[in-house]
Parts: sequence; C-alpha cells; structure tokens
Amino acid sequence: MATTNDLKNGIVLNLDGQLWTVTDFQHVKPGKGGAFVRTTLKNVLSGKVVDKTFNAGTKVETATVDKRSMTYLYKEGTDFVFMDGDTFEQIYVPTETVGDGANYLLDNTEAIVAVHDGTPLYVELPVTMELVVEHTDPGLQGDRSTGGTKPATLETGAQIQVPLFISTGEKLKVDTRDGRYLGRVN
Repeated sequence: MATTNDLKNGIVLNLDGQLWTVTDFQHVKPGKGGAFVRTTLKNVLSGKVVDKTFNAGTKVETATVDKRSMTYLYKEGTDFVFMDGDTFEQIYVPTETVGDGANYLLDNTEAIVAVHDGTPLYVELPVTMELVVEHTDPGLQGDRSTGGTKPATLETGAQIQVPLFISTGEKLKVDTRDGRYLGRVN
C-alpha cells in the first residue's frame, strides 16, 4: 500500500483488480477545499487510458511488476519462449500478450518482459529492429527515392510498406511500434 503522495510516473497500481500504470500525475492545492491528485492511468493489459482523481493522502494499492531483460528463444505452439539471461529460467508468453511485436521477433532478440505474480503482462521490444526483405516486387526503371511505396515481406513474415527502390535481400531498419520503414542498413 502507498498513499497518493507517493505516486510517481511508471508506478503500477492495482485498482478494482486491474493493473494500471501511472503515466502522468499532478498534485493540486486549490484555494478552497482539500488538496487532490489528478492522474492519467494506462491499463497494463488493454492499453486503455483514463483520467482519475484521488484525494490527497488516499491509500492506493500498488502492484509489484518485475521488468526483466530476456532473450527470445523460439515459438512453441501459440506461446513465445523467453529466457532470463541471469537465472536461465524460461517463461512462456502467449501470442495475445506479445501482440503486434510478434511480427518483428527474431531468435535471440533481447526484450523487456514484465511479469506480475508469475503472469507475463507485456513484452517491450527494442524500438528498432534490423530485418531482411524476404520478398518484394522488383523496382522499375525510373522509380525514384521519393514518391510511391510497395509491400515487402520481411524474414519474420511481417508485411510493411517500403520505397520503390528496395529490393529482395536488403537489410532494413524497421520501427517495431508501428511497422514503419526507417531506412536501409549497410
């Protein structure tokens, strides 16, 4: 348990059986009446964002979320297997928990896995990944670096939009948050 005076960005609260991360908070002391704390909370599992106001000094239940750097090993059935580099403990993370990040996961990728009471909550991939283009249609004479895009399939099976001059076999830098092409890797 903690009070609203102890709130910090990134702290995880357990409200009504759901886990919420504090993304923003502000202590307000109006001229008349009691002080209060205005917070912006993000649901750890669904990503939903809500604003909530607490009276100053109110007790709130905090949740212990263990964020560990882990290495992605392989996919088994519908689960992704990650290994803690320190303890060599393996953890099975369901596809729903990994989410869209599954499109950019390569073997031996380092990622942050957040665990609460033995249950994986979410996986944070590196912001950019370097992936090879498995297949894309060839560019035509006259295609320029500015202008259109075409679909490309990456080595992980993900489909992204790339500029017309990109060809099969090239290594690209991709943003794992939204799947944007960021550039070629030499």
